[in-house]
Amino acid sequence: MKEEGQLHSMEEIKNKLSIVSEVIAPGSKVVYLDYPVHGNIGDLLIMKGTEAFFRDYGITVRKRYSYVNFRADSIIPEDWIVVCHGGGNFGDLYPHHQQLREKAVKAYRRNRVVILPQTIHFDDPLEEQRAFKKLSEHPDLHLFVRDETSYLKAESKINHVYLAPDMAHQLYPLPSNPPNNHRNLALLRTDKESGQKESSVSFDHKADWPQLFSKWDRWLLKLILASYSLDRRLKNKIPLRPVWYFLADKYIARAMALFDQYDRILTSRLHGHILSCLMDKPNLLLDNSYGKNKSYSRLWTHRLEEESFNGKSGGNHSGDMYPQSS
Repeated sequence: MKEEGQLHSMEEIKNKLSIVSEVIAPGSKVVYLDYPVHGNIGDLLIMKGTEAFFRDYGITVRKRYSYVNFRADSIIPEDWIVVCHGGGNFGDLYPHHQQLREKAVKAYRRNRVVILPQTIHFDDPLEEQRAFKKLSEHPDLHLFVRDETSYLKAESKINHVYLAPDMAHQLYPLPSNPPNNHRNLALLRTDKESGQKESSVSFDHKADWPQLFSKWDRWLLKLILASYSLDRRLKNKIPLRPVWYFLADKYIARAMALFDQYDRILTSRLHGHILSCLMDKPNLLLDNSYGKNKSYSRLWTHRLEEESFNGKSGGNHSGDMYPQSS
């Protein structure tokens, strides 16, 4: 139980993001690179958390580029910091994003480059070795990682490596209206990161992020991506980002509305877990295909199973997610 005056664990986790301000000082001018333009709610939560961090710490974003419209010949003043979007795409599962980071490191050797909290995963050890070699050649690269496994991989290869929670935690708290209907939502991955334990959970409704998007949404996403591609060819003259951020807010609100229909969330999506925690909603986190969820929870959110907040249980309400033998 929390003592009176003690911070909720989600506030404590949010406060741990202050370590990022030791590398990106308040008042800095930054370029936000690789912000997501796709329908993954987790990445959109990271993006909104990153923007909230910039606002809360008085950091000025001078330019923003997605991986679609980024040009390595874009001129960036040397006193601007290049800040790369965080998440779980550091590795060879999502090569476009890894390639973009490597291009930025090569193009902006006189700028500080900061990679926000990532989980590192390579299927190919040789590709991992090659990628770290390229990144380590930059004289002022700072890498934040979200779990100890990633930290151990990077600390001997990159000069400046730090542990920090996911940037979405900067959004805490998000509003929630528990329905008290004792119903469970299972938000389970259906992609290449899906885990092995998902068939063992009981639920009242099953969903995944892609099901939040209608045919119209998918068509609109294709149009947005085509527009971003055109913007790259036109040297970033089209003001697309405000339109996309408006749509991203709508998609996040849709995910929150889905969660608010249920009292408890069972999920194999890391950001299904994090969104539940941001909304102080009881949840159970299952692992993904390569241990990302387990590693993250053990480092940051495991304490949430032991406490409640204003009468609401937050975090891993149903007990120990990962037995000692796992």
